[in-house]
Amino acid sequence: MKTTATVLREMGQPAPFAETEPLERVELELSPPGEGELLIRIRAAGLCHSDLSVITGQRPRVMPMALGHEAAGEVVETGPGDHGFVKGDHVVLAFVPACGECHFCVGERPALCVPGGEANVEGTLLGGHIRLFDDGGTEVHHHLGVSALADHAVVSARSAVKVPDDLPFDIAALFGCAVLTGAGAVLNTGAGALPARSIAVFGLGGVGLAALLAAKSQNPETLVAVDTVPSKLELAKEMGADVTIHAGPDAVEQVREATGGGADLTVETVGNENVLAEAYAATGRGGTTVTAGLPHPSRKLEIPAISLVAEERTLKGSYLGSCVPRRDIPEFIRMYRNGEMPVEKLLSHRLTPDQINEGFDRLARGEAVRQIVIFD
Repeated sequence: MKTTATVLREMGQPAPFAETEPLERVELELSPPGEGELLIRIRAAGLCHSDLSVITGQRPRVMPMALGHEAAGEVVETGPGDHGFVKGDHVVLAFVPACGECHFCVGERPALCVPGGEANVEGTLLGGHIRLFDDGGTEVHHHLGVSALADHAVVSARSAVKVPDDLPFDIAALFGCAVLTGAGAVLNTGAGALPARSIAVFGLGGVGLAALLAAKSQNPETLVAVDTVPSKLELAKEMGADVTIHAGPDAVEQVREATGGGADLTVETVGNENVLAEAYAATGRGGTTVTAGLPHPSRKLEIPAISLVAEERTLKGSYLGSCVPRRDIPEFIRMYRNGEMPVEKLLSHRLTPDQINEGFDRLARGEAVRQIVIFD
């Protein structure tokens, strides 16, 4: 069948993207789902910094690639195999297709799935297949096993999580990355620091504000939000931040003062090694620093090594929010519906597919939280 996807052929093209148009809406041939795969009609997909990082070349990927990894949709067709889905199921797509059999999957750490990670690097689905082709028969690679900025996508069933049919698609899409990554960084990766007297979040994009919502659900005495964009700091206040701090030379000292010597749990979501160093410096004695950002692979972090021992500090990485998507997405949806985590506040813009380049400009300028592309 044919699908219209959003294809990147060359990384590193300059902004503004609305003018240079690095992303093309292209009609591609989409092969039917193979064993253990699903054909999904995409209904809503988010624009994320992980997509932007591929466009700019900060996260190098094999080209050409059909972008997008945060999405919700409905099952149109199922491939052979016992995968637990039927036509009409509503699903959220997760960006690590966990095999379920490797050491990490068995140990409930699917974000570290070895076959899933290899497939994502190679731009294939979990089984090593490519289902997208241009008119000349050239393979177009899959982005994180999803390629969600498209009318339809073939994915591994291991990338899909069934969700309630009455959950709006634009809200459901948020759970595929922003909520999984941000809320999971607090509730899973940072669980050893909970309950926390004080929590600080550095970076208030979709992931950071999702982390803030999850942090608020834990009722800390002091919740601090740090960013460079005044409108995001205002939104953080609306979401329950007790203290908002404009990022700058004095930010670390301000966090330490607001939290009585440093936060018990600090979460960094920017993907910048300098911001991570600041987040670590703003963490108190005995505290935990969690990083969910993705800096360029060449970047290095320098911290006072002695602090890890003398202050019993913990520094932890968080990928996919250390989540088990089939366990955590339903739980996060329950928290949303109970009012514990009002994730609808993350949705700052709704776009049409022809506004995607413009949307990534807005994201690069820090003028958006989560922009959701609606596919009719």
